[in-house]
Amino acid sequence: MASSVLRYDQLIDTALKGVVREALRQIQETGLPGSHHIYVTFSTHYPGVDIPEFLQKKYPAEMTIVLQHQFWNLEVGNDNFAVSLSFNDNRERLHVPFAAVTAFADPSVNFELQFQLIVQDAQTPSPTASSSNSSKQLDRKEPGAASADPSVGDDNNVVALDIFRKD
Repeated sequence: MASSVLRYDQLIDTALKGVVREALRQIQETGLPGSHHIYVTFSTHYPGVDIPEFLQKKYPAEMTIVLQHQFWNLEVGNDNFAVSLSFNDNRERLHVPFAAVTAFADPSVNFELQFQLIVQDAQTPSPTASSSNSSKQLDRKEPGAASADPSVGDDNNVVALDIFRKD
């Protein structure tokens, strides 16, 4: 008899990515209300991420984009979103699967979700939980600001979860 395990970590991850998707859908339909502005951090090497080559070279691991005043053509699907942003006075189209998102924040209301990508094998990164709703102070990054992630690119499949434990 095969044993099965309920993967609550994946259920939580899916639910929280749904929050990201629905927030972006509302922005797509009605725009950003008031002083809201959104930071989305994603893994640039995740399968399905489609960004211009110069951005891939500049941010080989992770990139943070800001949706505030100058973004265009936000399109939100079930599994991904696409948006046009200005880089060096040129509009560029970015396509990002929700599975590639590692952080989502709205500093105007001190809201943040964090996700970790865990590499199951050498070629296929997959999102799993380790998601947390955090009220810590947000780093204020500019559009296109990259976050250093020392775990990306190594063959270590172990992720310490101690930082997510509550005292």
